[in-house]
Amino acid sequence: MFNALLERLGIIKKESEPDMKKFLIAGLGNIGAKYEETRHNIGFKVLDALAEEEGVSFETRKLGDMASFRYKGRTFILLKPSTYMNLSGKAILYWMQMEKIAPENLLVITDDINLPFGAIRLKGKGSDGGHNGLKDIQAKLNTTKYNRFRFGVGSDFFKGRQVDYVLGEWTPEEADVLKERLKRSAALVRSFGTAGMANTMNTFNNT
Repeated sequence: MFNALLERLGIIKKESEPDMKKFLIAGLGNIGAKYEETRHNIGFKVLDALAEEEGVSFETRKLGDMASFRYKGRTFILLKPSTYMNLSGKAILYWMQMEKIAPENLLVITDDINLPFGAIRLKGKGSDGGHNGLKDIQAKLNTTKYNRFRFGVGSDFFKGRQVDYVLGEWTPEEADVLKERLKRSAALVRSFGTAGMANTMNTFNNT
């Protein structure tokens, strides 16, 4: 009660509440030109496509490259962590705290070998599925309850060759299909921030 009085008098600052119209969209990937066109970097690829559609550019900030835009009264903050895939959680937690992002307003975009190429799925929670980026996010946020957008990259690899596959580049056929899939993915991200999780799942999952 005493602290509340001091806050009203302006003697101490009130802790700011999360801005529920602000969203952090974190695309997972590895930095560097050699990873640019690899399957593991689809998170970066989706954010690049979205930024291009919105006419914004990325700037290098602490722990990542960032861009932002406003759409239908919402602010979308795009983050490409520069910590490499296995330490993605460090950058995400830092910017959630800096931008005062509510946990439910975080969306993590990642590749998924358990989905056919081009399939997109939105989920509100789940296991890391053996994905090192998701493992680190789970550890840093101390929860499995965070929104993730899984982009299917398929599993056309021999046993023991998973790393080579996800760090391999798209085939010419995949690269051609990817253009439409990236547009669909950008639309999903906008919907997440404006229509909400449930509506977006109903509209985009299995499409």
